[in-house]
Amino acid sequence: MFDIDGKHVLVTGASSGFGLHFARFLAGRGACVTLAARRIDALKSNVAQINASAGKAHCVVLDVTDAGKIETAFGEAEARFGPFHAVINNAGVTATKAALDQDERSWDSVVDTNLKGVWLVAQQAARRMIAHEVKGSIVNIASILGLRVAGAVAPYAISKAGVIQLTKALALEWARYGIRVNALAPGYFATDLNDEFFASESGRALVKRIPQRRLGRLEELNGPLLLLISDAGSFMTGSVVTVDGGHLVSGL
Repeated sequence: MFDIDGKHVLVTGASSGFGLHFARFLAGRGACVTLAARRIDALKSNVAQINASAGKAHCVVLDVTDAGKIETAFGEAEARFGPFHAVINNAGVTATKAALDQDERSWDSVVDTNLKGVWLVAQQAARRMIAHEVKGSIVNIASILGLRVAGAVAPYAISKAGVIQLTKALALEWARYGIRVNALAPGYFATDLNDEFFASESGRALVKRIPQRRLGRLEELNGPLLLLISDAGSFMTGSVVTVDGGHLVSGL
């Protein structure tokens, strides 16, 4: 039921971070993976590494805020690996600043990428799945900050809350086509980008508030992701799967 061998999966935001990890993991499970992002040099390097490890990968340049570029990129990906079986809506940005100091440009950048971008990618994916009569899976990468809030990340938290509600709305409308739409909501994970923060006093204090008293490891997202895109999750749609070490159930 967890088999994805030969399935075509597109991953947005795949030049680094969660997206690159997802692409490597899925290729290792036998999927044909299209890596999509704006940074073509990083994409080409990542694809070369996956293919050198006996995976099957291809890349397309993609700006998730531009519907026309999404359509073009999806067409290129289908020409290479055929119709999509799953799409991982992972592209995202943040702006860390107190709400009173956030400017309009930062707001637009975060909300356009994290929410509008998820909407446009999901819409294009669904249209193509319906056209090819594929009963596919769309996984939107949300965050526990879409369910609770933290300081200085208002646009990010608001956009991720929107992703969660968007996931439920699309799941309702597209179930009739056999398309499942779910959200994966990670907590705090150790990455190269946050090492410095979690070594600080504030970072260590945050980790202490996680019931498991540690950060997540990227490989701990593999099982939940595979569940959502494989037949093992065939009766799941509109679900929000949190992977956070119990952070959401910690006391207020």
